[in-house]
Amino acid sequence: MAPLRIGLAGAGRMGRNHLRALVPSADVKVTAIAEPSENARGLLSGGDAAVYGELDDMLEASAIDAVIVCVPSDLHLQTVKRLVASHIPTLCEKPVGVTTFEAREAATLVSAAGLPFQVGFWRRFVPALKRLRERIAAGELGRIYSVANFQWDGEPPGASFRAHSGGIFVDMGVHEFDQTRWLVEQEFGRIISLASGVATEPSVDPESAHAMAELSGGTTAVVSLGRRFPLGDVCKVEVFGTRGAEECKFLWPPTADDTFFTALRTQAESFARHVRGGPLEGASADDAAAALDAAERAAQAVGA
Repeated sequence: MAPLRIGLAGAGRMGRNHLRALVPSADVKVTAIAEPSENARGLLSGGDAAVYGELDDMLEASAIDAVIVCVPSDLHLQTVKRLVASHIPTLCEKPVGVTTFEAREAATLVSAAGLPFQVGFWRRFVPALKRLRERIAAGELGRIYSVANFQWDGEPPGASFRAHSGGIFVDMGVHEFDQTRWLVEQEFGRIISLASGVATEPSVDPESAHAMAELSGGTTAVVSLGRRFPLGDVCKVEVFGTRGAEECKFLWPPTADDTFFTALRTQAESFARHVRGGPLEGASADDAAAALDAAERAAQAVGA
């Protein structure tokens, strides 16, 4: 079977990550790219994808089967609306907008159109996390009373990115909120949170922030986020149950890049199967709305 022909909407940092991840894939191939920034287009190297300055130009000129949306978060809904109007299956980077309202509107649109739609919560495709989820579901750790999630980046993204990202809980924390829901299959209840008062860039969102929450099944959850970490970008989760506990450093040097790019590729290949009639294996627009709701409430709890 020929690879699914992918159009890439946005060739910034995350768009280029997808490009790199999909190079080895036999199931998906980026054949067209839409990026309005001349500087960003200049960073594209190699490959035989057609490059356009505008999304409409790509949609009109290229034969594509689906689109991966990697535009800034506050342009997600606008872009999804344009793709729904063109009846294009879509894999949208998280968080599908910067508010719960936007994610829910996207969910309504794609549902009404009957289009395949998946959200880029790539951690659902990390083998170590999938094994942990299976162990939890099988009861190997007993009843889960606590799950703690940590995401610490090597360095913060640029101020321009952060201005459009929705803040640290929306930009970073949605991964942890979705990961928690997916791992223990519970919903978020009451959330309390704190942001660090120490920051080298006080004009933008906090350097670090932390949330604690009650979950619907009695479990408590912790989300710890930070913008600077000496080892680079790292993520881990700790799960504690009545019969056992597990620490899973699923994104950690020296294998962090391999884990990340493999998960991005696996996610896109899963999306291709969904476009061709298979079940949705990744996150839905409703999952994005649930994660954003928790992120918004965490941010509101500290006035962030």
